[in-house]
Amino acid sequence: MSYLKELIHKSPDAKSYARGYFSYLTTIFEKMDENAISQFVDALIGAQKTGKTIFFIGNGGSAATATHFSNDIQIGTRCTPPFRAISLTDNTAVLTAIGNDYGYEEIFSKQLEKLMNPGDLLVAISASGNSPNIVRAVKLAKERGNTVVGLTGFDGGALRELSDIRIHVPSNKGEYGPVEDLHMVIDHLVGSYLMLKLASEK
Repeated sequence: MSYLKELIHKSPDAKSYARGYFSYLTTIFEKMDENAISQFVDALIGAQKTGKTIFFIGNGGSAATATHFSNDIQIGTRCTPPFRAISLTDNTAVLTAIGNDYGYEEIFSKQLEKLMNPGDLLVAISASGNSPNIVRAVKLAKERGNTVVGLTGFDGGALRELSDIRIHVPSNKGEYGPVEDLHMVIDHLVGSYLMLKLASEK
C-alpha cells in the first residue's frame, strides 16, 4: 500500500490529510540530489550561451509541466540572450498528425527528427519513466549525441537509466501527485535561480 493510501485511512479529515501530505513531500525533498539540479542548471546555461534549443516533453500532467517549464525558462527568466526553449507537447495539429500517421509512440521522436540539432538539450519528464514515446525520443536524442535530462519518479524506469542528468523524485510507485508536485518545484526553483543569477551577473 502506498503512503497516500495509508494516510487517507489514518486521516479523520482533510486538514489531517493535508498535514500528512505536506510531511510526505518534505521527506521526499530530503532524499533528492542537489548535484543533479546543479548539473541541469549548468546544461541550461550552456545551451543559452551557445544558442542551442532546449526541448521539453511529457505526457498528461507531465505535458502540462513541460509547457510550464518551457514558458518559465524562455519568458520568465527575462535574460539576454534568451533561452531557446520549446515544449513539443503544444502543437495539436502536429501531435495528432503524427499520432494518426505513425502512432502515438512517435509524437516526440518525429518532431525531434526535424527540429533537433547537435548540441541541443532534451528535457524528458515522466513519473514512471517508461512511456514509449518518451523512451523513443530519448533514444533518438542520444543516438545523435545530444544531452538528455530526465525528471522521473517511482523507480525511475527506463528514462532514469538513459538520462545523462537524472533528477529523480524517490516516491512510491503510482503516486503521481507528489512526483508532479516536486517536478513543478524543480521548474520554479531552476527558473527563479536563472532569472536572479543571470540578472545579478548582468
